[in-house]
Amino acid sequence: MIVELTALHWIYIVFIVLIIGFMVKRRDTTLVCIVGIFLLALTATGSLSSSVSSIFNSFIYAITELLSTILVISIIVAMSKTLTATGINDVMIYPFTKLIRNPSLAYWTIGILMMVISWFFWPSPAVALLGAVLLPVALRAGLPALGVAMAMNLFGHGIALSGDFVIQAAPKLTADAAGLPIHSVISASVPLVFIMGIVTTVVAFYFLKKDMKQGLLTNTSYTADAETSEKADSSVSMTKGQKRFFALLVPVLFLIDVAAMYFLKLQGGDATALIGGTSIIILILITMTGHKNKGLEQMTHYLIEGFQFGFKVFGPVIPIAAFFYLGDAGFTKIIGDFLPKGSQGIVNDLGVALANVVPLSKAVGAVTLTAVGAITGLDGSGFSGISLAGSIAHLFAISIGKGAATLTALGQIAAIWVGGGTLVPWALIPAAAICNVDPFELARRNLVPVIIGLTVTTIAAIFFI
Repeated sequence: MIVELTALHWIYIVFIVLIIGFMVKRRDTTLVCIVGIFLLALTATGSLSSSVSSIFNSFIYAITELLSTILVISIIVAMSKTLTATGINDVMIYPFTKLIRNPSLAYWTIGILMMVISWFFWPSPAVALLGAVLLPVALRAGLPALGVAMAMNLFGHGIALSGDFVIQAAPKLTADAAGLPIHSVISASVPLVFIMGIVTTVVAFYFLKKDMKQGLLTNTSYTADAETSEKADSSVSMTKGQKRFFALLVPVLFLIDVAAMYFLKLQGGDATALIGGTSIIILILITMTGHKNKGLEQMTHYLIEGFQFGFKVFGPVIPIAAFFYLGDAGFTKIIGDFLPKGSQGIVNDLGVALANVVPLSKAVGAVTLTAVGAITGLDGSGFSGISLAGSIAHLFAISIGKGAATLTALGQIAAIWVGGGTLVPWALIPAAAICNVDPFELARRNLVPVIIGLTVTTIAAIFFI
């Protein structure tokens, strides 16, 4: 069903352009997003009071949607602080320093490990597992924290999630929508996923090394962490034997989590919750052992520091997330049932409208599926619009006469790379938060490599159709 574009759709488009423009200019987007939310609500309801209320309600909705991520990041940070304060962190990372000796090895080693773990458990738990252990190693090797975040983000939320070869949640959604068997979509996606992944990660690495050589990107985080660790060491009492015990216990507990995820088939939020709960237990054990009589108070102190960090990092993200959630199911929950009849959400309507105004051919079909996937990914989920991509791929394949699986895979890849966590700022928060870097700066860093990757992948898909 084709929905006629209304003022709501055009306002949404205008503010997407404004937000992207402000990001490119390195300006804050909070005010732009709030104005966009207000105008969308005012246009939909015609009520000034409802529009003002919608601003607040959109913030509540965004926080609710992001809360599990905020919580697990805060807990991981709290755990990391107790590891650093007791010196256990130094014992843990020592074996890795022999493997990761320079920035290049750090980037590719962390990236490949992230990709493999993310195939089995999805990226958010993988970020938590790898970040706490390998970030200090990479910093010591000379890779800036932003480079670590890029590696985890591009390999995990990009390559692993866009293919989703093991868990197969993404290809199932797109395959069902396209009326195809899931194995055909996976088979078609394999070359595209790796073309996209190789091009994007190589281009990102090239720009990263170039800026490091020119002094535009320096490693300052390690010095700060080292100073914090040095100050905190004097306030704890822990023997070398205890440090070695906990240095072994921490990875063992996380490996048990990995096994539990595999055998109990825990995915997404359940897997993240397991990591978060384990981190709390580690925090308790280490704090009570290291701080003795002051352990109760110190444990609360670490948790407070973790929550302060979590909300400080997510603070700038909540307004932009609130705006983009209006493009999907969040609209009816925040503003009310004011969408045009037959609408599937503002973002999905725009995707359908685009697909209906272009001529049909292999080249146009591939470009359109990439564009539709990217547009539907703007809500920051990556998954909410891939069913639409599958449906449009099915329609295009009928007209072209072939290429249904390839077009479906292409739409899936574009949607997840944009919305699953490499370009939309709140979707890449886990990697940014663990590495203590600005999520907007990480999004800017990813922008050119991802665009180049999508362009090359789209051209490749034309030949596969």
